[in-house]
Amino acid sequence: MIDKVLYIDPGTGSMLFSIVIGIAGVLIFAGHALIIKLKFFFLGGRAKSGESNRLPICIFSEGKRYWNVFRPILDEFEKRGKDVHFLTASPDDPALNANYKHIHAKFIGEGNKAISRMNLIQADLILSTTPGLDVFQWKKSKSASYYVHIPHMPNDITTYKMFGLDFYDAVLVSGKYQEDEIRRIESIRSIPAKEVVLTGIPYLDKMKERLDGLSDASGSGRGKTILLAPSWGSNGILTAYGAPFIESLIKTSYKVIIRPHPQSFTSEKELIEKLMKQFPESDMLKWNRDPDNFNVLNEADILISDFSGVLFDFSLVFNKPIIYTEPSNDWSQYDCCWDTEELWTYKILPKIGRKLTRGNFANIGKLIEDCLNGAEADDLAKGRDLARQQTWCNIGQGAAKTVDYLISKHNELISKRTPEPAKAKKEEPQRRKTKKSLFG
Repeated sequence: MIDKVLYIDPGTGSMLFSIVIGIAGVLIFAGHALIIKLKFFFLGGRAKSGESNRLPICIFSEGKRYWNVFRPILDEFEKRGKDVHFLTASPDDPALNANYKHIHAKFIGEGNKAISRMNLIQADLILSTTPGLDVFQWKKSKSASYYVHIPHMPNDITTYKMFGLDFYDAVLVSGKYQEDEIRRIESIRSIPAKEVVLTGIPYLDKMKERLDGLSDASGSGRGKTILLAPSWGSNGILTAYGAPFIESLIKTSYKVIIRPHPQSFTSEKELIEKLMKQFPESDMLKWNRDPDNFNVLNEADILISDFSGVLFDFSLVFNKPIIYTEPSNDWSQYDCCWDTEELWTYKILPKIGRKLTRGNFANIGKLIEDCLNGAEADDLAKGRDLARQQTWCNIGQGAAKTVDYLISKHNELISKRTPEPAKAKKEEPQRRKTKKSLFG
């Protein structure tokens, strides 16, 4: 009887555990914020606060892995001679050594320290890729006016953890379907409508510009190279399929390049070391760890990956076919679980590539041949054209459109905050007159 009374089903237990962790997290980060406020007070921070210490346009980056997202935008600001403050949580962020004149890059601490400082920032406008604003650790600063989100992948905007974008003031998107997703979530949750702006994808524009500038944009693979670029974690190809799948690739007549996710070398170090030892490099097999993935994407003729943004980089920019694994169906903690429509990614993937399963990876050679040649290849090419139309607006103009919007919005915020000089001068004598009549 006692056992029955004390029993808690796994789902309820998980929920209670999440609640406890959430409460602990709130207390911890509240403590961090209080400490910073006390430091500001006792070290003279109060005297320094105010409009003179307020940042106009600010960009917050969680880390250097988002450099490709922000670089085209920073370049555009620099070209226009517009001062912008770039705050990063990576001590080795490339922005810190980019030699900009108008981009003021600063390292603000790693992890929780960076978030705590952002929670107290004084700024007119803040741009970031980081979801979850005002949900858990990262809180809206009372001294910041407007928060703008920019995605780091050209796919569904609802694949963030739950409430990921609810408290942003604006979201920059690249496809009409993304705006539709946002509007449906707002309607379902009965939350205020945020500003949604179709700007484009600056980092893809930069990648395309780089590709167009090559003398041989087709790469060096010439129909002979497979790129395996999996994510990390339990759903990643190397974890789920492992050595048997690599053996299947080696048995084909293609050169194979394996590019694990950078996090795999930390979180799955034992697995990666084992596979690299089992499959050493040769003329037909290479392991790639280049910081920049451009050259290896250009070299490959087909990409094999899982539910990763690199699928779209490869398809949309390099115009080549993909093979993808079945993504996880557990979206219970994500915004899309609220949506009434099927994910755009689920609808577009079969049009731009073919699915890899345990049942067909033994015949991976034929699957690759079908994707590269004949009627199948023509159908996939048409699918890539459709994907570009739906998820990549303003091709080549993403950074310009983004900066246009940010500058315009900043000017709008300034105009709302600053009274018109003529109106202020007119009201001043009236205030003096009223004061005189009240006190005789």
